[in-house]
Amino acid sequence: MNVLVINCGSSSLKFQLIDTETEQVSAKGLCERIGIDGQLIYQKNSNEKEVIAQEMPTHAEAIQVVINILTDKDLGVISSLDEIDAIGHRVAHGGEKFSKPAFITEEVFNELGACNELAPLHNPVNLIGIKACDEFIPNTPMVAVFDTAFHQSMPERAYLYGLPSRYYDQYKIRRYGFHGTSHKFVSDRASELLSVHNPKIIVCHLGNGSSICAVNNGKSVDTSMGFTPLEGLVMGTRSGDVDPAILSYIAEKENMSISEIMEVLNKKSGVAGISDVSSDFRDLEEAANLGNRKAKIALDIFSYRVAKYIGGYAAAMNGVDSIVFTAGIGENAITIRKEICSYLTYLGVVFDQEANNTRGSEREISKKGSKVKVFVIPTNEELAIANETAAVIQL
Repeated sequence: MNVLVINCGSSSLKFQLIDTETEQVSAKGLCERIGIDGQLIYQKNSNEKEVIAQEMPTHAEAIQVVINILTDKDLGVISSLDEIDAIGHRVAHGGEKFSKPAFITEEVFNELGACNELAPLHNPVNLIGIKACDEFIPNTPMVAVFDTAFHQSMPERAYLYGLPSRYYDQYKIRRYGFHGTSHKFVSDRASELLSVHNPKIIVCHLGNGSSICAVNNGKSVDTSMGFTPLEGLVMGTRSGDVDPAILSYIAEKENMSISEIMEVLNKKSGVAGISDVSSDFRDLEEAANLGNRKAKIALDIFSYRVAKYIGGYAAAMNGVDSIVFTAGIGENAITIRKEICSYLTYLGVVFDQEANNTRGSEREISKKGSKVKVFVIPTNEELAIANETAAVIQL
C-alpha cells in the first residue's frame, strides 16, 4: 500500500511516500518557513536532496506543493494521485477521546477540533493539512495517528496531578504524554529482540525534545512529558520539571507576565539556558571538551535526569528487562549514553563500551550476561504512521 505520511508542524510540513509492503520510501521532503519566504527540501528515492524556493503562505499551499512535486514529470515518483492509496496524518493531541489511530470522517474531524486548545501550536495546522488533503486528493482514505494515543493506557495514579479534582473533571487537566508513535515503534522492536514474556521496557527518546516511557507488556504505563511537552526531562530549550513556585518568584522579581515566563521555560531554558552556549548537544560536547564549565554542567544535568527517570520507571514496573535509546541524541551521542549507563549498574547493566562506539545503527550496547539489555534502536515515526494507517484502512 502506498501511504503518504503528512506531518504538519507550526511552520513546517514533513512528508514521505512509503510502500508499506516493502517499507521503501520513494520520496520525502520538508516544506519549511511556511508563511515566511518558504522553501522545499526534496529527495526522490536515494538521490541527492533538491532545495527549491517556493512561496507557501499557509499549510494548504504547502500541501499543494507536495502534490505538485510528487506528480512532477521530472522530479515526481507517481504519474497520478490515484497511486496514493491512503494518507496518514500525524496529529499532536487526541485528548482522552482517541486511544488509537482513527479513520477520518467528518465526525472525527470535528472531534479533533475540540482538542485544539490542548495543543494550540500544532493541532490547528494538523487540521488544515487534513482539510487540504481532502480537497486536493478527494476520495482517498485518511487516518489520524496521535502523538498522545499510546499513553492513554496509563493508569490514573500515573496521569492525575495533585490538583483539586474539579480541574480534571472540568478541563481534563492531566498528564497526556507525547512522542507516543516513537515510543510504540521502538518498544515493539525491542520486544522482538528480547526473549522475555511480558517484557518491561524503558524507552529513552532523546532529542531536542526528550521523553522517557515505561512500557509494560506493550502498554505505556508512565511517561515523562505531561499536560504539555514542557514537563519531564531537561531538554534543548525546555526546562523540564521545575518547582511551580519559581514562576511567581521570577514574575515578581522581573515584572514578567505568565506568557513571558512560559516563553522562558519553553524557549530559553534547558541545556541552552544552563550552558549559555547552545541547545545542540554537539556544540555542548565541543564546548565542554574545550573546558567550558557551564556546557559540562548542562550535559551532566541532562544525563543525571535521564538516569533518575529510568530508576523511577524501573520502580514503577517493579523491574526492567531492557532500556532503549532512540532519536537524535539517543542514537548518536556516544558519550551521553555512556554517562547515563554509568548510573545503572545497580540494575545489573553491564555496559559494552566498544559496541557503544557507533552511531545511528541498531545494536545492543550491553555485554553478554547483562541482567538488563541495553539497545540503540533508530526510531522511524513516518514508517510507524504509514503502518498504522495501512492497518486501519485494511480493517
